Amino acid sequence: MPKIEISVERCKGCERCNDACPAKILGMTQKLNARGYSYAQVNDRRKCLGCRLCAINCPDLAIEVFAEGTTYEFFHY
Repeated sequence: MPKIEISVERCKGCERCNDACPAKILGMTQKLNARGYSYAQVNDRRKCLGCRLCAINCPDLAIEVFAEGTTYEFFHY
């Protein structure tokens, strides 16, 4: 199962990760980080495909996805 780590202090709440996620497992908290932004959170980790589209679309590099086994690769770097 993929593991998603979100850096709360880096996130500025732009919601690009929410829009990019094909499984729609991300959402925004009502809490604020130190910079005064609502930040992203994982709502249902079990549905994560490991596609990394959330991390690719994050302009602040606040999301990292760690996956073992079969992963979906939309872009080859």
